[in-house]
Amino acid sequence: MILPEIPIGNTVEAVVYWVNDNLGFLLDLFSKFINTLISEFREVLLFLSPVAFILIVTAIVYIISQRDVKLTLGTVIGFLLIENMGLWKLSMETISLVLSSAAMALFIGIPAGILAAKNEIAFHIVKPILDFMQTMPSFVYLIPAVIFFGLGNVPGLVATVMFAMPPAVRLTTLGIRQVPVELNEVANAFGTTSTQKLLKVELPIALPTIMAGVNQCIMLSLSMVVIAAMIGARGLGYQVLVGIQRVDIAQGFEAGLGIVIIAIVLDRLTQSITPKNKI
Repeated sequence: MILPEIPIGNTVEAVVYWVNDNLGFLLDLFSKFINTLISEFREVLLFLSPVAFILIVTAIVYIISQRDVKLTLGTVIGFLLIENMGLWKLSMETISLVLSSAAMALFIGIPAGILAAKNEIAFHIVKPILDFMQTMPSFVYLIPAVIFFGLGNVPGLVATVMFAMPPAVRLTTLGIRQVPVELNEVANAFGTTSTQKLLKVELPIALPTIMAGVNQCIMLSLSMVVIAAMIGARGLGYQVLVGIQRVDIAQGFEAGLGIVIIAIVLDRLTQSITPKNKI
């Protein structure tokens, strides 16, 4: 060994256990809040019958996609196939977990991206953190999540948020920093405040890039579903995991197909609502 051993792993472990021991009451409150959020979302989705849910989603897809008949028909067929395979309840659990995770990741990521775009110091702090988060193997996020929150949907959501958030931050920052200088100069010439310029010039112009980050955030949330099942997250991911453990090809394939259907619908839907720059 060239240099004396640096106890990086032991230091991180000590910090994690210190937080768990001294801030446990905050973690418990956060866990209860997140668990309630996911449960209520799931109950709302399960309250609707499959027919009612499909009709509502189909109408939303038809309107948002600007009357794209192929996408609308594909959505209907996809969800009917999920119901036919007997995976409806598990699919609703997956959707509730994915959308809750994506919403929280965007709630944190978009403001962080705006801050990084507007402040050079924040940008140089956030950039290496994002590099670190995006190169970290997804399984590593499970370790602190389990230590802090045990097993279940809550640690699954926390790990998913950490895994899916970087694209939202990075693409929000990129979109705002790519706003043409001329537009900023015009806004300044008209005497707009920083807030007015952000809301009326920078965000509208950067919206296509930000929506690409939203799309990537949702897709990464779905990709984390199976991995999060390893720490007790329920839904289709858990079915895939059980299928792997039992070498049950039928169960694993059907659950995987359900995830693919949901992924395609959400991907096409977010792409449909992405505006086109007119400048």
